[in-house]
Amino acid sequence: MSVQEVANKLVELCREGKHTDAINELYDDNAVNIEPEGSPAPPTEGKEAILKATEQWFASVEEMHSGEVSDPIVAADHFACRMTYDVTYKEQGRNVMDEIAVFGVRDGKIISANFFYKVG
Repeated sequence: MSVQEVANKLVELCREGKHTDAINELYDDNAVNIEPEGSPAPPTEGKEAILKATEQWFASVEEMHSGEVSDPIVAADHFACRMTYDVTYKEQGRNVMDEIAVFGVRDGKIISANFFYKVG
């Protein structure tokens, strides 16, 4: 798949709420997720670890009020999307997450995901 095709598929699956399907289908086995400095989440290396972290995040959510993913912007071997989620966490209450995610792609697979959002 081209970078544009990977980007379009990720957006499609995320808009459908199929985040784990997106990871299973589109991520390289050695992919890495990187959260911003100051985040309690450390970098996550490997598709299996990213899946586990994603499942843990969803398990911490009591209610998903809304979620939006922008159309992707593609440049060379990267693409970016704005992702906004309004969620109520089981232990932290309601929060609106507003982030930019930048994905690196090689050989038709996502090799990196860098998330940028306000911490704290």
